[in-house]
Amino acid sequence: MDFHKLFRLFFFLAFSISIMLLWDSWQRTQQPIARIAPAAVPQTVVPTGTAPSVATTVSPEAITAATQQKIESGQKITVKTDYLTAEINTIGGDLRRLEFLHQRDSKDKNKPFVLLQKRGEHTYIAQTGLLGTGLPTHNTTFTAEANEYILTEGKDTIEVRLHAKNVVGANVTKIYVFHRDGYLVDIGYEIENTGTSTITPSAYFQLVRDSSSPEGTSMFLPTYTGTAIYTEKDKFQKVGFPDIESGSADHSQIADNGWAGMLQHYFVAAWLPKDKVQREFYTKPLENDLYSVGVIFPVAAISPGQSTKVSMPLYAGPAQTSLDKIAPGLGLTVDYGWLTIISNPLFWLLAYLHGWVYNWGVAIILLTVLIKLLFFPLSAASYRSMGKMRVVAPKLEKIKQQCGNDRERLHKAMMELYKTEKINPLGGCLPMIVQIPVFIALYWAILASVELRYAPFFGWITDLSVPDPYYVLPLIMGATMIIQSKLNPVPPDPLQAKLMKLLPIVFSVVFFFFPAGLVLYSIVNNILSIIQQWYITRGLEANVKGAAKA
Repeated sequence: MDFHKLFRLFFFLAFSISIMLLWDSWQRTQQPIARIAPAAVPQTVVPTGTAPSVATTVSPEAITAATQQKIESGQKITVKTDYLTAEINTIGGDLRRLEFLHQRDSKDKNKPFVLLQKRGEHTYIAQTGLLGTGLPTHNTTFTAEANEYILTEGKDTIEVRLHAKNVVGANVTKIYVFHRDGYLVDIGYEIENTGTSTITPSAYFQLVRDSSSPEGTSMFLPTYTGTAIYTEKDKFQKVGFPDIESGSADHSQIADNGWAGMLQHYFVAAWLPKDKVQREFYTKPLENDLYSVGVIFPVAAISPGQSTKVSMPLYAGPAQTSLDKIAPGLGLTVDYGWLTIISNPLFWLLAYLHGWVYNWGVAIILLTVLIKLLFFPLSAASYRSMGKMRVVAPKLEKIKQQCGNDRERLHKAMMELYKTEKINPLGGCLPMIVQIPVFIALYWAILASVELRYAPFFGWITDLSVPDPYYVLPLIMGATMIIQSKLNPVPPDPLQAKLMKLLPIVFSVVFFFFPAGLVLYSIVNNILSIIQQWYITRGLEANVKGAAKA
């Protein structure tokens, strides 16, 4: 292989990381789902004595009625716990605002992060209601016993009871239960049949959101915002807003397991029905650029004079892999992409190191050292090959002068030289190819893990999950690339040599937009590579000089 082909291969490898990252990001933003074909609602027959099934009278029209939005303003009820500040509206008993006291705002870390809210054109709320003649929906007016509820010391839960107005044939109370030390909220109904005939209602639980991207995201760091549904059969499925709008991802099915939720960068809100009870999942486009994802849950038949309860947990909080303990598959909301199989163990090791040093930046440095040790044999072989190429560079230049423009003769002479010197011209490329998946996997582990959100390193680096605000780390990385290029063989073609000198500048500019944690990894990796490559190259050159003297 001549230097022209070798250069083209190296240039391709140098840009492959950026290309693969951009492609992966495009896949997430433009094609976020595995397409789900519309499914007809099956007629399910449940044997006597088993759990109630979703009523067969629940039709698409009923779902449409349940998702009709008025979002009127009623009385506000505030609930404060050690983790959350919630705001419930008496119209529908909707959960219209949810602040996380232990998470900071994306732009102002002095403010708590707000996930659910109705502000201006931005809408992201949790709604529930009952399906059945005359029963309350999310458009029904409720009354509350107080305007403010506070979780006091010594109590693990606080309950908020809302009473539905103007309901005929039933007394309905909507109940919120907030818990200490967590992001779970139980939301349900207490239904008393005051009529003369049996009623068989169903309850629906849904999240309604507009399609806007959350604050803090950019075109350079795109992340998924949209709905998701998990079942044991179909596993984790993203259902993007464009596909809901077009109807190509109308997810309507009945299962006895799974959950439905709404995802955005770092955070998730999901309804978590009890297992082995039938539920129907759905996604719907609404007016005014709104979309809903929800679940219809059965309620046991209620005879006259009898009452029953139905409740469903809502998890609204940080997306973490440990959420699988709460519900199967919920940990998949931490989206590491197509290299999850590598990202998961990398982040586990990173978190383990953080448990020792209590600094995510230091943990990244230690992880880089461990990865470098893992690839040490491959890197050593690569640097020996590159070192040999550097040593024989004068001979290659001499061959080029002798062969002139006869490229066939030049290629043959170069192959003879490589064979004589026992050099594999591609030996320096294999380690780069192997490490590209690791680099991308670590990229998503840093970008998608909420634990690194606002994680400081030192000095001006106060958040390893976002780019360096002063571009110091990218410039340092560019400097290490320049030093490393000095140790590589110089291409004989002047144009190629100039392009190689431009690579550090190009990569520095690209890394301006990468998370500081990933740039830190690249810097440490480059420094370790420089040390290893310098040591190997120096040994080879010393051997050549010794042989020449002998």
